[in-house]
Amino acid sequence: MKEIRFWAVVVWCICLYGSSAWSQTSGDIVGKISQPQGPAAFANITLAGTTLGTVTDENGRFRLSNIPFGRYDLTVSAIGFKTVTVTFQHNQPETSVTLSQEEDVSSLDEVVITGTMKEVSKMESPIPVEVYAPSLFKKNPTPNIYEALNMVNGVQPQMSCNVCNTGSIQINGLEGPYTMILIDGMPIVSSLSTVYGLSGIPNSMVKRIEVVKGPASTLYGSEAVGGLINVITRDPSQASRWQIDTYGTSVGEFNLDVSGAFKMQRVTSLLGINHFRYNERRDINQDNFTDVTLQNRISVFNKWNFPVFSGKMASLAGRIFYEDRWGGEISWEKNLRGSDQVYGESIFTNRYELIGTSPLSAREDLSFDFSYNYHHQNSYYGTTFYLASQHVGFAQIRWNKAYGDHDLLIGLPYRYIFYNDNTPGTANEDGTNASAITHLPGIFVQDEWKITEAFTLLGGLRYDYNNIHGSILTPRISTKIKTSEKGVIRLTGGRGFRVVNLFTEDHAALSGARQVEIVNTLKPENSWNGNLNYTQTLTFSSGFVNLDAAAFYTYFTNKIVGDFLTDPNKIIYDNIDGYAVSRGITLNADASFENGIKVIAGGTWMDVFQVDQSGESSEKVPQLLAPRFSGTGSVSYELPNRKWMFDLTARVNGPMFMPVLPNDFRDEKSPWVPLLNLQISHHIHTSKAHWEIYGGVKNLLNFIQRNPLLHPDDPFDRAGGKYFDNDGNPRPDTNPNGYTFDVAYSYAPVQGLRGFLGVRYTLH
Repeated sequence: MKEIRFWAVVVWCICLYGSSAWSQTSGDIVGKISQPQGPAAFANITLAGTTLGTVTDENGRFRLSNIPFGRYDLTVSAIGFKTVTVTFQHNQPETSVTLSQEEDVSSLDEVVITGTMKEVSKMESPIPVEVYAPSLFKKNPTPNIYEALNMVNGVQPQMSCNVCNTGSIQINGLEGPYTMILIDGMPIVSSLSTVYGLSGIPNSMVKRIEVVKGPASTLYGSEAVGGLINVITRDPSQASRWQIDTYGTSVGEFNLDVSGAFKMQRVTSLLGINHFRYNERRDINQDNFTDVTLQNRISVFNKWNFPVFSGKMASLAGRIFYEDRWGGEISWEKNLRGSDQVYGESIFTNRYELIGTSPLSAREDLSFDFSYNYHHQNSYYGTTFYLASQHVGFAQIRWNKAYGDHDLLIGLPYRYIFYNDNTPGTANEDGTNASAITHLPGIFVQDEWKITEAFTLLGGLRYDYNNIHGSILTPRISTKIKTSEKGVIRLTGGRGFRVVNLFTEDHAALSGARQVEIVNTLKPENSWNGNLNYTQTLTFSSGFVNLDAAAFYTYFTNKIVGDFLTDPNKIIYDNIDGYAVSRGITLNADASFENGIKVIAGGTWMDVFQVDQSGESSEKVPQLLAPRFSGTGSVSYELPNRKWMFDLTARVNGPMFMPVLPNDFRDEKSPWVPLLNLQISHHIHTSKAHWEIYGGVKNLLNFIQRNPLLHPDDPFDRAGGKYFDNDGNPRPDTNPNGYTFDVAYSYAPVQGLRGFLGVRYTLH
């Protein structure tokens, strides 16, 4: 009887357990991640297609609780190691996963899309593409991408106005208008928005930034003459649940970045908000002008991903941007906007963007891309009123087809630009206003032919029809030779063209007291560009080094330049009668060592000039604001416990020719400009979140530009004043050289040494 009772209890327990097990629909996922040196401490764990994730503990272990049963892709990522993904079936109360990571000894396997408009590993791309992760820019936090690009070798944010602090991005010495700015591959930043388009993109939304140095007009059209910058935003399905990054500086700057990822059934969304505020009136150099523009900026970015064909994903994103900025005399107030009592430059900017892409076929690699942006600017430069609006629409059908050793890409792009302002740039001969409307339909074909495993040939041709300037052809050819397992040589050549809208691209034409003179009808610029690139990874027992070297040459005809030197009271614009050249070499090195030290260094030497053939003999004129040498670098050290990080970042610009006036007391060349920054960060990891407290010093050497303004004590150049008589002629005693108020002499920041402190929070 006792035995019967015992077995009855056993059977009852089994049934109870069985019924409980059968009724259970979720369980825990546990695991351990290892690396060659031991446990993978504080590695990121994510479940693809969800917002679920965590980080490993000091022993490389992790736990995800109450996960519904199903099939999952688990991804492990950590800095300095290759990302690993495993697919498994989760149907137990506790599912165990064990993985190991290998060291990422090279960045050659990173996925890039900008060079060829398709996803391909960096190693296999026939077009050289540089990739920069947000981790680089976190070493020296900035409130916008424009300033962050100062850490990229060969890329120079160049400020063109010392009062309103507008600027543009130079690549290899070519002015900002020659650089095309993309967001997720869409030409969203152009013309009127060139000087402000990179402000306000929430840094937390950025997955990586891809930079192409060299001709890209064959795929991307006008403006991609010198190269392009493509800001790739995060995939909502792979983003952290919440990210918050906020910091302030000792001079009163405040920046806030917030992003959140959401999932609604099969639809995922990523929302990002950026707010920047600076309201401190500072005048370190005692010229009675603000050292930096005061700003109040807010930007909201929202991206959606949703399935359409057989699991293929479509994407739709939008951004709203508003900024109020002003600079000028310290005593300026908003009620004095546009008056001649106190000089001020006030700019209101409203901007709306929409970008998207969608597959058009379940079987074919056929997609539709589109973007639209509206940019409105209401501004005063002293008493000069500048009101401008711009609508840019873009649509494109892309078809990618692989056949044999060939990979064919065909595109049908169309671009519409509506531009209107109150300047002579949009005026009829009788002085009445006339909006500028540009229609730019086109077609491009690209064939990537993999001749052998080591040799690839890429050729492309684009045809555009501009309703003002007619037909335009832009070819490109590139070769890739794989010299070893980790070595590649690339040779690229191509043609570029650019149609200029003067006032949208050069705010020096609006700011200051100079008059603008356009000598002739401006013709489109043409260029031919060549680029030779070599990449190699060297490994050794204690680490690895990635090397990237390039030589570039660009030849221009019909180049449009502003003449600041002939007449001190004018800026004279015309196509040059001759040619222009940009040539040089660049070298990047990225080293990582087992002892926790990482070094990034880069240098660029270039010679940028134009040859004027209008006279009896040719005259070589150097390009203004293009340093012969520039360099970037960073040294980072992470303690073995991965809780403390030390970062020293640097940027150095060599002397460059400046826009001086005849008999100017300021030097024709700027001095060497060294900018150093130091940051210390502390990391706190929990099972579900990551905290980072960081702080440091910017402009460690306290380097400040002297005399950024000419005649700041009389910015209106008043007749009967200190520098001009009652008839408006220069006074021989106080102004013998006829100087006017000038804001374009800019080679370094006016802000000196300042501290910063911030916090980052990530909820996985």
